[in-house]
Formats: sequence, C-alpha cells, structure tokens
Amino acid sequence: MYVDSHCHLDFPELAADLPQLLDAMREHEVTHALCISVDLPAWPNVQALAANHSNLYATVGVHPDYADSAEPTVADLVAKSQLGKVVAIGETGLDYYRLTGDLGWQRERFRTHIRAARETGKPLVIHTRAAGADTLAIMREERANEVGGVMHCFTESWDVAQAALDLDFHISFSGIVTFKNAVAIREVAQRVPLGRLLIETDSPYLAPVPYRGKRNQPAWVRHVGEAIAKLRDVTAATVAQATSANFFQLFNIDPKDIRLAH
Repeated sequence: MYVDSHCHLDFPELAADLPQLLDAMREHEVTHALCISVDLPAWPNVQALAANHSNLYATVGVHPDYADSAEPTVADLVAKSQLGKVVAIGETGLDYYRLTGDLGWQRERFRTHIRAARETGKPLVIHTRAAGADTLAIMREERANEVGGVMHCFTESWDVAQAALDLDFHISFSGIVTFKNAVAIREVAQRVPLGRLLIETDSPYLAPVPYRGKRNQPAWVRHVGEAIAKLRDVTAATVAQATSANFFQLFNIDPKDIRLAH
C-alpha cells in the first residue's frame, strides 16, 4: 500500500472530481492522503475533507507564497489544530524563487508556524525553495527539532537534506524524482535513510512520469514510490511499506482507525 503525504484536494482543479479521485486511490492501493492547508480562508474546506472521509487527514497553515494573506497568529494556528484529524502545522517555510524584495514577512510567518507547532506538539510541513540556508537557520533558532516534521517536495542539495535529517525531519519526494533531468534530486533520494523517507504527489501539480504535464492526483504517488525503489535497487513493496509506516508514525495516525472525526 502507498500513502500520499502531501496533496491539495480542495483546489478547484481537483475538488469537483473528488469521488473519482478517491476511487482511483483505492484502485492503485493508495490508502491515505494528507490534505495540505495553504491559506486560512480556504482552510475550512481542507478540514472538511478530512472530517468527511475516513482516509483523509489535514494540516493548518499559510504557504509562504501567499503574500497578501492575513498573517496567522500562534493562537489561531493552535486553535485550528485542535479540530478533528488536523495532524500537522503547515504548509510553511520560505520561498525565494517566486517572490523577491524584502521577504522579512515570510521569515516571521515561518517562525509563527514553528512556535505553534511547538505549542501543540504537532509536526511541521515545510516548503523551502531557493532558501535552504535561511530555512535551516530559522529551524535551528526556533527549535523545530522539538517537533520534527517533513521537508516536502524536496528539491535542495544533499547538504540541506542532511542538515534537516539532523534536526529530526523527514524528506519527502514528489513526481520530480521521476524526471530524468532531476539528477541531483534523484541522488538525494538514493541517500536518505529509508526510515526517514516519505513520498507525495503535491497534486494537482508535478505529475510523475508517465503522466508528466497532466493534472496530478494522489493515485499516482505509487509512481513516485516505484521510481525511488528503482533508484535504490529495492522492491517497490519495500518503499511502499517504509514510507507508509513513516507517515503514520510521523503524523501520529493509526492506520487501522478509519472512524470519521467529529
């Protein structure tokens, strides 16, 4: 079985087709998925997905790309994280690739999320792009290692991965790892300890080969797992079992508990 550790089923590209997407998950033996929050006004839709579907879970947070979003407070993130099936704080982090200029607000937002995670004891879902050094510095300063979490859709160097591992974080790979030109990322995927590895789709984005360029979906996370298995010269079942077990342990989820949250 496989688990999609990061998807956006509330996004309009996917929301209208939810029944078919859930059916496809079952057909491809993808048992669970984590629906990721990117903005608080849209967050109720994310939480509702988790509340209404036994195999879906949710996070709460504001993405670093959302420059015009109202800034979350620690208290607000903590309060929302207490609702049923909210298992992590994020997506948060730093992104110096898409945005330029004075990004001090991004760094402060990131600190707010780490503080909320430490208050709740829930892990972090971290996005970092072209900002590895600052991301790690803030993680150390705010003691993110006290809660751990995952560096999602990893696209940084092995040095960044190793530093994140030292801070008790997992490393998650998306469909990018199936792209032949993603040589550096594929090398990192070979080196991350199996016990700290996660896989994801980041759907509706980054569809893996053989669906590259199409709208992504959680069912296709198995292609990410199979690609990593080939890179590591192990069976696909080995990667599926390890990444699923890592997911349940990191997010404190009982894989046998399929009761609806209230």
